[in-house]
Amino acid sequence: MNENDIEHGGVAVMPKTDVSWIPDLFKKRVCTTFVEDSFSNGGLCQCGSMRDTHPSGALGDNFSTAIVSHWDSTQHSCEQPTDAFGELEFAGAGKRHSYFLRLSSTTDPSWVFNIMREHWKLAHPNLVVSVFGGEKRSEVKTWVQEVLRQGLVKAAQSTGAWIISGGLKEGLGRCIGEAVRDYATATSSVTLSKVVLIGIAPWGLVENRQQLVNSEGSFPAKYFVKSVARNFCSLDNSYKAFLLVDDGTTGRKGGEVGFRARLEEYISCQRTGITDSASFDIPVLNMLISGEASMLEALDISLKNSMPWLVLAGSGGLANLVCDIVENVQSAPMASTGGAEKEEGTHNMELRERLAEKIMKYFPSEQEMDKLVDEVLSVYQNKDLISIYDTEQEGSDDFDTVMLKVLVQASKKQVSGITNPHADELRLAVTWNRVDIAKSELFNGNIDWKYDDLKDFMNDALMNNKPQFVRLFIDHGLNILSYLTYGQLEDLYNSISDNCQAGKLLQQILNERKDESSNDKNCRISLYEVSQLLENLLGEVCQPFYMSKLDVNTNSTKRKAFKKACQVLQGECSYRKSLCEHPWLCLFIWAVLQNHSEMAIFCWEMCGESVLTALGGCKLLRELSKQGIESEAKISMKEMAMKLENMAHDVFSMCYQTKASDSYKLLIRKSNMWGDATCLKMAMAADARVFFSHDGVQSLLSQIWWGDMERGTELWKLALTLIIPPLCYTNLIKFRKPKQPFLLSRWRQFWYAPVTTFIGNVLMYFLFLILYAYVLLVDFKPPPPDGPAPSEYVLYFWVFTMMCEEIQEAITMESKTFAQRLMVYFQDKWNKFDVLAISLFIAGLCCRMFSWSYNMGRGILCMDYMVFTLRLIHIFAIHRQLGPQIIILGKMIKDAFFFLFFLAVFLIAYGVANQALLYTYDPSPERAFRRVLYRPYLHIFGHIPVEEIDTDNYWDRDCTDNLTLINEGKEPCRDTSHNWLVVILLVIFLLVTNILLVNLLIATFSYTFSKVQECSDTYWKFQRYNLIVEYHSRPNLAPPFIILSHINNFIKRNFCKEPSTKIHHFAIQIKGREANKLVKWENLQKENFLAVESKKQRGTDSERLKRTSAK
Repeated sequence: MNENDIEHGGVAVMPKTDVSWIPDLFKKRVCTTFVEDSFSNGGLCQCGSMRDTHPSGALGDNFSTAIVSHWDSTQHSCEQPTDAFGELEFAGAGKRHSYFLRLSSTTDPSWVFNIMREHWKLAHPNLVVSVFGGEKRSEVKTWVQEVLRQGLVKAAQSTGAWIISGGLKEGLGRCIGEAVRDYATATSSVTLSKVVLIGIAPWGLVENRQQLVNSEGSFPAKYFVKSVARNFCSLDNSYKAFLLVDDGTTGRKGGEVGFRARLEEYISCQRTGITDSASFDIPVLNMLISGEASMLEALDISLKNSMPWLVLAGSGGLANLVCDIVENVQSAPMASTGGAEKEEGTHNMELRERLAEKIMKYFPSEQEMDKLVDEVLSVYQNKDLISIYDTEQEGSDDFDTVMLKVLVQASKKQVSGITNPHADELRLAVTWNRVDIAKSELFNGNIDWKYDDLKDFMNDALMNNKPQFVRLFIDHGLNILSYLTYGQLEDLYNSISDNCQAGKLLQQILNERKDESSNDKNCRISLYEVSQLLENLLGEVCQPFYMSKLDVNTNSTKRKAFKKACQVLQGECSYRKSLCEHPWLCLFIWAVLQNHSEMAIFCWEMCGESVLTALGGCKLLRELSKQGIESEAKISMKEMAMKLENMAHDVFSMCYQTKASDSYKLLIRKSNMWGDATCLKMAMAADARVFFSHDGVQSLLSQIWWGDMERGTELWKLALTLIIPPLCYTNLIKFRKPKQPFLLSRWRQFWYAPVTTFIGNVLMYFLFLILYAYVLLVDFKPPPPDGPAPSEYVLYFWVFTMMCEEIQEAITMESKTFAQRLMVYFQDKWNKFDVLAISLFIAGLCCRMFSWSYNMGRGILCMDYMVFTLRLIHIFAIHRQLGPQIIILGKMIKDAFFFLFFLAVFLIAYGVANQALLYTYDPSPERAFRRVLYRPYLHIFGHIPVEEIDTDNYWDRDCTDNLTLINEGKEPCRDTSHNWLVVILLVIFLLVTNILLVNLLIATFSYTFSKVQECSDTYWKFQRYNLIVEYHSRPNLAPPFIILSHINNFIKRNFCKEPSTKIHHFAIQIKGREANKLVKWENLQKENFLAVESKKQRGTDSERLKRTSAK
């Protein structure tokens, strides 16, 4: 791997085990010339190492050594491949590892930044805070440590910043490490991973650095320090990464200053953010706390690179000197007369004298005063980049707010001609996700924000999931109707992460289009992929989304739709410039697919048709959770789906309490936004049981169920009227006031009610079962010509009318193709039951017509009678008491299958062993099957043939040991040699099955019963809808008279062209003023709901505590 690979992100593809490229790229420095230290009597080099540690080449040239009086890193050291890199484990400090790298002081900072980002996987910084200061712990005051803990670390966590410090366990570096640990302990363990703490220290200053040396890399290196020698320091275990800068010295400070300045300068030129429009250079802020005079060099270098500095006033040392100079030293004004040059020189001398006085005040023992004065003068000339932070004067501001102001102030001085001078400040606030700063500093009413100013920031807020900023921009002038185009919507979908379940599904659909469309291999996610994904998730609930924008007919087949979409996408795609028709709904669906809960809820708040929209989001999330593999993501999706369902329930509750009649319209209104979907249909598809349990939904269902009849009418009255139809014109049953002539309206009011259809079907089904039983038991004649009997022909016709009804139900499903209709039809388990029953009946009918298969046909028809009888379970699901019990029964049957699995394991194990021990040879498969499976199964219920199993008992059975007779079918005699083992196995088998497994089954049934019983009413109300829809859509007459209804409907639809009126009970089309009025009324109820929720939120203990602390 070479340098170009690093610069182009090549590190990202290098596996962790392959690190051979690191020594080739990163170097260490080794002293090559021994320059004697005058204070060491010849035993120590000026690099800090002893004479005997130098290679022979460094000691050989005595003449050159004698001439050289000052050791220089670049001249007297050379680079060699680094021998210290990898992961670092601090002994006794937990399992969390840190990264470390020994590198030369002349290393290209771009390589280092790339290895930190791509190989070490450190989070991309939104800010870099480089902290300089006191190297001794005594120099760091207590209140400064509190500023670090509550200010710096908190700000770094909230802004996604890197903190760069010395990384050593002394002075300021140690205090920063402790601040990170203390803040993480006070908040949460997750916070610690969000704060990226990087240490840049001199390699020669690290104690026990030989523990890190390994030419092949250490994964990890064990680091342990018992005691620290003078002039050395140990590494701090709170840091995430260590850059150990090697300039060839040992025990010397300051070798990292130049590299650190170059690294910070390089980082400040990198970009942050996802989109180019919202991306900007990573801000780098240097912070000075206390410090020694030797740190003036780093301060001067950084200021010359135009880096802003924040100095903590009152922290001592160099920080106090800089504050004093910036605040109290004033340069003399420029002279306007002819002696300007002379006076300027005089003023410079006076300025140097004043600066020298300040230096003597704070550092009286420093020797190189002229050098310090030059450095301080250079710092003074760049004082515009220095900001002072005084905790007494600015204590009310958060530390991150102070940093924001400093960075913005510095950027304003560097950049001129900006359209909006506050754009940089807003850009930083958005990047740091600090909406509180934006509200207090930028959106307080003093700044007039324009649409163009906020547009780019809106993109960044959406793509980076910052709903609070989206809300802020919308509240301050950004109009979503003129912002979101279909092209921008496609950009949003292309920004979805591939790790997201929706992103994976979109990529799969896109790959299918790439495979088919060979001309366009660089295609990206378009509205076609989004439409296909939504169609796969929503199914037949609504019309496909976005297809009209691609000029695709919604009724066309998938193949035709695909070809048309490819043709449009390969063209100019003019639709991308068009504004979205329902922008908030588009953003809501986009946020829901990513499971961005806060963003989705905000879009829902802004979107119309709130009940249906919440149910639609619930449907999408539940379908996504079924396809997801990761358990955490599935749980999160299910929780969000439940939250949306509860929101739909609560908003509808508000509507129902306000005006019930309008709330009914909400449930059955066809929505233009959701492709003619209705709330009831969407709730059914989303399995929204809580929503269906609402009294308003059940009231509408009851209203549809009873039609124009009075609710609660006794069933015997309905049954009697069915038998004697003219009774409907009496007062036996009460009806609403008719709108048509009495005779016609009363007849329609009775026969068009779904409850009438249900009672008629129940009565006729009982008659069908009676007739079926009569045929099987009494009147089942032999095959033709002796049979069948007339009653059996009636039965045949009856089943034929049932089959016609099932065919009519299948072909009238709301789907595009016949295959899709069949798929929808077979999704209902009771439809499968009906097909099974009719198929068995046809098979039995065919077999009973021939003498050779007569008995087989009779057996099939007998089994089929059981299937038809079990069909009664579905009919009585409408009953309030029986319905929940049927649900419990279904759950218990599922539990029983698990029990049967365990039972089969022990049954086969015991049965085979028991048979083999009792009979040494028995070739009869029939006897083997009965004794291996059937007999052990009877043991469970107490049927134990002791005389056969226990050979000590007399067994009155004719048997033989003759193999010839046994092969001819004779009963073999028992083997008595293993009888003791047979008895033990029987005891163990009965213990396991009768005690363990049976009690396990009882416990499982009890748990299922208690669990379902708690919400049995909710389950029943949900299933009640399916039954009401079924009988609402059925013809009025029951089989076998249903054939008359089919003929009547056929004539009406095809000859008289009369549309069905029943469809209006479950779906109505509302247009014009009435539709607008209904939408506004629903939005008003949603606002009332949000106000109530907001009031509840403000009333919680945590919110009251926040408001109290804010005061």
